Amino acid sequence: MSFFASIWGVVCTLMIGKKLTNDFREWLLGLCNNFAYVVMLSAAHDILKKQESENATAPTPASVGSNFQGGNSSNSGRYDCNPVSTAAVLLADILPTLVIKLFAPFVIHKLPYGYRVLFCTIMAATSFLFVSLSPAVWISILGVIFASISSGLGELSFLSLTVFFSRDVLGGWGSGTGGAGVAGALLYSLFTQVGLSPQVTLLIMLVVPFAMLMTTALFMGITCYFNNYTGHVLFPLNITEDGSTGPLTFSEKLHVIKGLLKFVFPLGVVYFAEYFINQGLMELLYFPNIFLTHAEQYRWYQTLYQVGVLVSRSSLCCVKIRKLWALSLLQVVNAVLLLLAVRYQFFPNLWLVFAIVLYEGLLGGAAYVNTFFFISKETEERQREFAMAAASVGDSLGIALAGLVSFFVHRYFCSL
Repeated sequence: MSFFASIWGVVCTLMIGKKLTNDFREWLLGLCNNFAYVVMLSAAHDILKKQESENATAPTPASVGSNFQGGNSSNSGRYDCNPVSTAAVLLADILPTLVIKLFAPFVIHKLPYGYRVLFCTIMAATSFLFVSLSPAVWISILGVIFASISSGLGELSFLSLTVFFSRDVLGGWGSGTGGAGVAGALLYSLFTQVGLSPQVTLLIMLVVPFAMLMTTALFMGITCYFNNYTGHVLFPLNITEDGSTGPLTFSEKLHVIKGLLKFVFPLGVVYFAEYFINQGLMELLYFPNIFLTHAEQYRWYQTLYQVGVLVSRSSLCCVKIRKLWALSLLQVVNAVLLLLAVRYQFFPNLWLVFAIVLYEGLLGGAAYVNTFFFISKETEERQREFAMAAASVGDSLGIALAGLVSFFVHRYFCSL
């Protein structure tokens, strides 16, 4: 496989140039890696609607189809709640990623990058199959877990790979992950809006994991040379200015982690606030008697959020923000405002919520791409590969905590 990938890589280099190849590769890998994760969050409302329809007493085929297509809930309460919060899907989508990001950076260097990508591809494809074809919601949740494993391992691996190129490729990676958000949420919303069932929509999206595998194979020959056993990329960048070489010791890794806290905490706060909004509040920000059903409103919230993420994650070439705590504070203000809006229902219309959700995505995307840019810039060369992988836990910690808080907030509001 490496031989044929090298041939393809040479061809691509001759055709479009190495720099463009590298940037486009990172963009496409970012798109493919985060796609399943985003789609599962966009489908969260439908997954739980499926559970509701299955738990109904003797439902008719028509009612089951209506529920899974995302019609309004039969719940007559103030907030039109699902029996289970979409935070349950968020937790299934983030906890495996969190576990991987906490422990994998210490041992993942023993596994070649190529094998990691193959494993991620299998997990992503399995997730789409499980969620689309499952006869019960617990199997759908298992599929979401597989998507989480794929996304988490892929993210820390590809972030580590970026250190062997110019920092410009971080912009490509960030833009690609933002593109995954827009493509995943928008395609899911559009396909279901025009009448395709969520099951068929998810089966169509099976093409994305295989696109990631083909992209990696296509460009592997010109981007890196793999050691068959350690998985380390053999580049001069592994040698620091003082001449030290070799993998970091455990104590050195702990020292690196200590230096990363100034980046990890602000990133975690940003992602806690925004995912508290996305999975704790969005499904409660429901406007009845308008042209969109409850499920459709939720899908478009997710889509607009991802548009904001795409724009800001693609902005690294234009603007760089070093004051990450400012982004954290602004995102917390958003969360408090929307929490009050859910409680007191003072927003006059859906369009104002759309604008706030778009702004929320801008803040989150900016925090992500600037965090990893400055980690890459301010970390010593020998430590950089580990630092990029280890710092990726910041957003996952925030998201996991947001999922737990969102679960209890959902229960509170739905009891009113």
